[in-house]
This record gives sequence, structure tokens and C-alpha cells, in this order.
Amino acid sequence: MPFSNKFRINLCFLCVALFFNIIVDAQEVPPIQIFTPQDYNAEDQNWAISQSDDNFIYVANNKGLLEYDGASWKLYASRNEGILRSVKVSGDKIYSGGYMDFGYWIKDKQGLLKYTSLSKSENLIIKEDEEFWGIIVVDGYVLFQSFESIYIYNTDDESYDVIDSNYRINKMFKVDNTIYFQKTGYGIFKIEDGRKILVVSIDQIGNIELINVFKSGLGLLFQTKDKGFYYYKDGVLELWNKNIQDTFAHLSVYSSIRLKDGTFILGTIANGMLHVDQNGKELLKLDQSLGLSNNTILSIMEDSFGNVWLGLDNGINVINLKSPYKVYTDKQGVLGAVYTAAKKDGLLYLGTNQGLFYKPIDVNGKFTFIEGTKGQVWNLSILKNELFCGHDKGTFIINGTAVQQVSSEIGTWIIKEVKDYPNLLVQGNYKGINVLEKVNGTWHYRNTIEGFNISSRYIEFLSSRELLVNHEYKGVYKVELDTELREVLNYEKLPMSAGIKSCIVNYDNRVLYSYKEGVFEFKRDRQKFEKDTLLSDLLNNDNYVSGKLFSDVENNRLWVFSKNDITYVEPGKFSSDPKINVIGISNEVRKSKSGFENMLDLGDYNYLIGTTEGYLTVDLSKIEHRSLDMHLNNVQYGSHPNELTALDLKSDEVFKNETNNVKFQYSITNYSMLSNSKYQYRLIGIYNKWSDWSSNSEAFFENLPYGEYTFQARALSNGIPSANNVSFSFAIDKPWYFKPLAIISYVVLSILVLYVLYFFNKKHYKKEQQKLLEKKERQLKLEQLENQRQLIQFKNTNLQLDIENKNRELGMATMNLVKRNELLSNIKDELSKRKSLNEVDNVIKLINSSINNTGDWQLFEEAFNNVDKDFMKKIKALHPSITASDLRLCAYLRLNLSSKEIAPLLNISHKSVEVKRYRLRKKLELDHDHSLSSYIIEL
Repeated sequence: MPFSNKFRINLCFLCVALFFNIIVDAQEVPPIQIFTPQDYNAEDQNWAISQSDDNFIYVANNKGLLEYDGASWKLYASRNEGILRSVKVSGDKIYSGGYMDFGYWIKDKQGLLKYTSLSKSENLIIKEDEEFWGIIVVDGYVLFQSFESIYIYNTDDESYDVIDSNYRINKMFKVDNTIYFQKTGYGIFKIEDGRKILVVSIDQIGNIELINVFKSGLGLLFQTKDKGFYYYKDGVLELWNKNIQDTFAHLSVYSSIRLKDGTFILGTIANGMLHVDQNGKELLKLDQSLGLSNNTILSIMEDSFGNVWLGLDNGINVINLKSPYKVYTDKQGVLGAVYTAAKKDGLLYLGTNQGLFYKPIDVNGKFTFIEGTKGQVWNLSILKNELFCGHDKGTFIINGTAVQQVSSEIGTWIIKEVKDYPNLLVQGNYKGINVLEKVNGTWHYRNTIEGFNISSRYIEFLSSRELLVNHEYKGVYKVELDTELREVLNYEKLPMSAGIKSCIVNYDNRVLYSYKEGVFEFKRDRQKFEKDTLLSDLLNNDNYVSGKLFSDVENNRLWVFSKNDITYVEPGKFSSDPKINVIGISNEVRKSKSGFENMLDLGDYNYLIGTTEGYLTVDLSKIEHRSLDMHLNNVQYGSHPNELTALDLKSDEVFKNETNNVKFQYSITNYSMLSNSKYQYRLIGIYNKWSDWSSNSEAFFENLPYGEYTFQARALSNGIPSANNVSFSFAIDKPWYFKPLAIISYVVLSILVLYVLYFFNKKHYKKEQQKLLEKKERQLKLEQLENQRQLIQFKNTNLQLDIENKNRELGMATMNLVKRNELLSNIKDELSKRKSLNEVDNVIKLINSSINNTGDWQLFEEAFNNVDKDFMKKIKALHPSITASDLRLCAYLRLNLSSKEIAPLLNISHKSVEVKRYRLRKKLELDHDHSLSSYIIEL
């Protein structure tokens, strides 16, 4: 049968109602840190938890012993690979018990746990299939409890006592220095002098199963599995505080402890954890719906910081019970991301991206959706004693749960009061600035301020008609309004860069602009922004997440949100310098909407911080500035990065050169879920500067060069530096080829090589020197020869010059002879023409004697021989038949004289010269066509 429309409508309303009421179980709870089996790399069940003096946590797990140092988990398999049921730390020993075995673990020099079994003593026989569920250390004895026996180990003489039981021993308990245990179906006993003494008989306690025993006043307080608490004194057992028994009526308690403050933590099967005060009143109840990872709690332990550790049937949880924070998480997503919050008339309001929600303050009740506000809520402000809601759809006034819309101008970012205008409010919207007016006690929209249509998310007044408006993408504008607040008279963009997630806020009568480059104050006298270096340091580049600032006017605090923490600034008590307070909760942990961070002062140092999953509260009075100890947990080294060996932590080490890969593991025992630890390290000797802050708790150095090193690490927890820095010094040995023996060998070898080189070089140079000497000698000889050649050439040149001089002399002499003889012949001829013969004959005789003068020929012959001394000999040798007269003719022909020139020299006629030439040709046996002159010259 189809559903009617009415039924469908009713069904829809029911679904909506269920949807918004699904948050009923949500409440503010302490931070809960969850460790899953995948986190600690072991099995799900965890049966016991204990803490060492150095604050390390040890857990008995199905797979073995777990160790947690605050940064990482380490698993040590049990001796027989069985389940560990119990663990207890005493001094430097970690006692554990499991299947058919108990003993202790102790750290070796490498920081690793080594196990020693105590149950394998020759004087001790363990029953078949016995498991050890409890361990108590008291006055030099360690008691190991199974269901059948209690084994008492004397730590001084290593002897054993055994208390056997025919009845099941569920648990044993320590009250002061007395040990109690229950035999099921028999009664409650205590141990004195190694003997069991009955304290409460079965007739008194019946079939009630004890979970724990506590001291209370002058008596004992028995905490049972499913019957609540019983008080025992002077043999009388009675129900404790009957008025609160309903609290335990439907609970099955498996584990419990009493905290240092006297309150109790009860761990149940299937119902989570219950925290009650000294009178049994419920303080807190946690189960899987409120954040626990499992509802069955097998073990509980309070650590030295007040945190409660829960060993669950599936995982490990840490409840930061003493934390200054409380967390409200909207797991169903109904609430959405919180953008703003307000409180008024005993109600807490949350403005989210889903709408407006409320609940009574200080009541762990549900948040209820306020009808008519569905959509994005940007702002909640209490102005003129009215709660204004800036919404995507406009502006509303909230009165309790009633909603009144006073403006339909969409996108109300912010609403501000205006000095000197008591009945007006200014609001920034998506498209500019609007004015609300109160008329006859009712607020309504009055007008849009004309002349400025830029989105106005942040507005701060400099005066009643002057204001600064910030736009993330466009920058900061200074706007001047008319006296009626209806029109913009003037506006200008100030010379400041625009910034995503930027903000303008008024703090301590100072207008501040904040973005990624820092925080700037608007100086009214100079009408410009100037950088505030103190506040800017809180938002440095590495720590910047958002420029959003929150001004807490009532407490005069300025809140700054950065990557690693939240900081609030307040006036100094004893100086003019502001006080900087750091809350070490990182952006990653607080899960705020970046750029829309918001806070609400709840009073008494309590603040609400909106997150994307709800909100968290912080109590400033509970924040402890406690320095935690830093621990160096492990140092490993090796020749290959994947094959490392643990090192002795107590002494300096020298590594072989090839083992130059070193890994350091360190931690700080910070178990606060909302306060992440950050680490820095450096390796003095190669990396002398500190590294960047990181959540990584190990450092690995590969292929280090030889040398001496000191590793140092430090930590920040909740913004507080660690109480100490860890340090480890080591050295990497030089390679064999850099060691002294090798160096000596190098020196000796170098000397030998140098000597050999010297020897061969000397030999080579000697040989080369000999070659050079020989070459030099040859060069000298050549130079001598060259000098001789040059000397000969010089002599030849001089001789040539002499020859030329002689030739000139010969030529001159020849010409003189020719001319003289011609002259004499001419004179002779002239005289022959004269008629007086006697006078003429004497003159002619004198001339003839001069022409035929042999002295001239001798002089000519000497000159000729100087010029061409071999000619006469050569021609004589070739032609022995020629006469002296022929030689004379040959000499004249050698000088290339013509017959006409020769005739005067021989004092004969030209014809006679020709005859002599003919005869000479015959003697020389020259052919007819062969020139006589040429032959004589070429000879």
C-alpha cells in the first residue's frame, strides 16, 4: 500500500529531527590519543601497562612487550612467543609474565631490552599451562600471580616462595605494603611473612568478584565487578554509598585504578570508561561514541603526567585527563565547521557552515539547530545587548531560540558600532557597507552607503566617519563618510599589499593589519601603516598559516594563530613591554578553518576555539610550562643503510671508515594529544647549524667522511624547550690509505720514487749533458767553420775589392798606355810630315823608344797577373807553342780590347793586329766560326 503524502511529510520531519538530535551523545571530553595495532605493529589486546622512571611506557600485548618512548613504538617478542599478560616496572627492570614464564627485561648498552627468565630456576616448578596475570613489587620482593599460585621472588638472594591455591586466584592487590588476593569461592586473604591469612570469609563476601582494593579512611574499599563498591572495617562489610549504586547497576567492570587526586577510573566490558569522584559521583563517561577506539578496557594506568592509559581489547588509548583542553567533536557532520561563537543568557551559540546551533553552557547536552538559520553563518556579535548573526542570507537578531531578520542584504561579514551614533550600526557585506538603525526599540535595515561597492569583510573605525576596509584580493581602503552615513565622500587605496587570509583588527586602541609579510599598525598622525616587529616575529614566513587576529577586548588580549602554536599577547605587569604567551597547539592538531580562526571568551581563563569538526576549549590557568626530558634511544651504524648495528650509548665510538652510515633515534615523553613535539638536530663536524623543526624523531646520515663528530638534538613540547639536549660523540676512522703506517709507507715510497727519479733523471741529464756538450762542440766547430767561411768570404771580398782595384788600375794603366801610345803615334805622324828630317828623326826615335818601352809591359803584366794570375799559366799550359808576344796579345784580348785599341799598345798598325790575331788563332787551333776573343775571355 503506498504511503500517503501526510505520512511522507511526517517521516521527513522525523528524519530531520533525528538528524539534528543525533548529536545528543556528543560532549566536551578530554583529548584522546588513539594507537591502533597498525600504529604499534602488534596485536589488538593489551593486558597491562606500566611506566618507567624515564617515563617510557611498557605494555603487555598478545604479541610481546611494547615499549613507547613518546615518538615511536618498539615490539619485543616474548620468550616463547606467547601472550604477555602482565608487566610492572621497578627501577631499571621491567618484569613481565605470560604463558608458562615470567622474568624481567633490562636495557643493554645499546638501549635495547634483553630478557632474563626467572621461571627457569632449577628450584622452581611451574604448573602446566600456567599464565601469570599480575605482578606486584614490594620491599625487595616481586610477586607473580597466576590463577593457581603466587610466586614470591626475593630480589636479594634470588630465592622463591610459592603460595598455592586450590581455588582460582583472579587478581592480587597492593594496599600500602600489604598484598591482598581473593580465592574464588573461599574469601579474601592477605600475605604476611610469606603466609596467607584470611581477611574476609566467603560468608561475608559471597560470590562477589573483586576487581580492586583501595585504602579508605581506616578501612578498605572493595571495588567489585558488577556490584559497585563495598566498605570493609573491623570485620564489617557493607555497601558503600547506596545512593550511587544505580551508576554501576548495568556495568561489568574488568579493571580499575585510583588516581593521585583520589578519584577512580573504572574500565568496563562493553561500556567504556567511567570516571567517578571520591564519593562515587560520575565525573566523566567515555565510550566508543565519544572517542574511544573500543568499549572493552583490559588495563588502566595513570602516568606521571596525570594521563590515563587504557589497554583495550583493540588498541591503546591515552586520556589527557589533566589537559587544559577539552574537545567537542561532531563525528556525524551535522554541526559542520565552526566559523564563529557567542554566549548570551546562559546559552552557547555556534555559527557554522550548516547554520546556527545552541546549547546551555556548562551542560553536556546536545546542540540544537535554530530554525530559519540554515546556511553559512559568518559572524556572531553582541552589540547594544543584542545578539546579531551575520549570515549568508543577511542579518538576524537572535533572542534565545527566536530569529528575527533585520536585513536581507546578502553576505553579512561583520557588524560594528559607530561612535557618536548610538542608534546606528554599520555592517560589511559582499557588495559594500550598509547601515542598520534602531527605531522604536526595533532594528531594521536603513540604507546602503553609496559610492563603495567592494566586499567589506573587515571594518575598523578611525573616527565616527572614517574607517579602514580590508579586501583580501584588493588591499586596504581608507573610506570617508558623510555626516548622515549615507554616502562615501572619498576613498583611497592605501599603499599596502593585498594578502590572502589578511585581517584588520583593533587591539588596545591600535588598528592592526596582518598578512603574510607581518603585522602593521596604522599611525594616525602619519596616516600610514608601519611594521610592528614584535608581532611580526610571531608570523614569520615558516610559521605563517593565517593573518587572522582575534582581539579579546574584555581581557585586553590579542590572539595570533600560526603554524606551530597559538600565541596571545597581553600587557606586561611590571614593564611597558607586552607579554608573549605561547600555547603549543599546532594548526594541524587544532584543525581550525584557515583564515577563519575564531575564539570566544567563556570566562575564568577559558576560551572556545572553533574547528572544522566542532570546537575545543582551553583553560589558560591549567597550562603548565613544564620542560620534559629528552632521550637518546638508539644509535645504529653500518656500511649499508639497510644493514645497521646498534651501538653502545654510554661511550664514545670510533667507526671503521667503511661503516659511515649512522642513524639516531631520540624522543621526548610528551603524551599530550593536542601538543605535538617538534625536534631539531645538528651534527657538529659537518652540519653545524640546527635543522628545521620537524615532528620526525630520527636522523640518518649516509656516507659520512672521516673525522670527529658530535650529534645533538633538542625538542619543543607545548612551546617549551626540552629540559636537556641529547648528545653523542663518535669518530669515523680514516681509511687505511690515510693512516700513519700508510702515510709512512707513502713517504718511504715517495722518497724511493724520488731517488729513482733522481737517479734516472741524473743519468738522463748526464746523457743529455753529454749530448749537449757534443752538440755544443759541433756548434763550436760549425761556428768556427762559419767564422772561417766568413773570414774567407771577408778575405775574398777584400780580394775581390783588390781585384776590382787592380782591374781599375789595369784598366787605367791600359788606357793610359793606349792614350799615350796614340798620342805618341799621332805626334809621330805629325812629325813625319815635317820637312826637316834630322830634327824629326830624333824625335821619332825618342817616341819609338817610349812606345817600345818594355817597362810599360812589365808594369802591365804585373797588374794583369794580380787580377788574373792563373790565366797566363793556364793558356801556356794549354798551348805551349805560343810566344811572349802572343801572350801579350792574349792579355789584351782577355781585357776585351778591340784591335784598334790593341794596335797602339803593340805599336803596330791595325792590320798588323789582325794578322797577329789570325796567327794566334792558328796556334790555338780554333775553328773558323769560333770567336778568338770569346775563347780567351771564357778560358
